[in-house]
Amino acid sequence: MTVLDTFSLTDRTAIVTGASSGLGVEFAVALAEAGANVVVAARRTEQLESTADRIRAVGRRALTVRADVVDPQQCESLIDATMKEFGRIDILINNAGMGTAVPALRESPEQFRAVVDVNLHSTYWLSQAAARHMSAGATIVNISSILGITTAGLPQAAYTASKAAVIGLTRYLAQQWATRRNNLAPCRNRAPPVPGGLAHCAT
Repeated sequence: MTVLDTFSLTDRTAIVTGASSGLGVEFAVALAEAGANVVVAARRTEQLESTADRIRAVGRRALTVRADVVDPQQCESLIDATMKEFGRIDILINNAGMGTAVPALRESPEQFRAVVDVNLHSTYWLSQAAARHMSAGATIVNISSILGITTAGLPQAAYTASKAAVIGLTRYLAQQWATRRNNLAPCRNRAPPVPGGLAHCAT
């Protein structure tokens, strides 16, 4: 067995949100290159088809689902579509996110809530929906930010607060679900292990 065999995801099923652009596309393609079938979700379906084409180009199956993951019901629908197509969920990457650059003294309640809805609430709703169908060894990856643990002097109160909250949420879910599932948020700077032996980090 080679190192690549050890990390093979052959015939696993992964879900990637925010897969219409940026990191979401790269996550989805990387998972497919490792052998996974991938469900790609976002609000912009035209860009999703491009991601799906790249997944199929490496010989894996792809399913595109239009979903606004701020809505808990659409999160449930995304999970239902995945189970109908593939019958299992092994990996969830909560990548959908947004950020604004509004000075704190001028940020409106609507602007703040919109960022928290996408970055934090959607992560919880989709993790909750997916976890009901995940077996032991399944993985949830929550994308946080270095701004969740430090500051860069940017006017991003909503983004920073929401990404810090994602780290806290990941730590909590890892502890609660440690005996059944793994929860790991990828990072540049490794954070201390959480109770239960799992780790969380922030990009």
